[in-house]
Amino acid sequence: MKAFTKHPNSVGESYFQHMRVSFGFGGRMFVAAVGCFLHGIFPFLCVKTGSTAIHSLNHNLVENRDRRDAPCYPKD
Repeated sequence: MKAFTKHPNSVGESYFQHMRVSFGFGGRMFVAAVGCFLHGIFPFLCVKTGSTAIHSLNHNLVENRDRRDAPCYPKD
């Protein structure tokens, strides 16, 4: 169980809270990726989709994160 709860606890979330937040970020990144692919084919579509998503996701991650030490990849 520790493998499933160590990181979520380090950012002040339960397992299911962390899953919800992660799925939200992943969904937004997926939509942005589709927009980027569409933009590659049709340069007049989704002109700011990727950059807007990156800016928004970064802002949400930095502004809403718990200030505990929470590396992306565990050191141990």
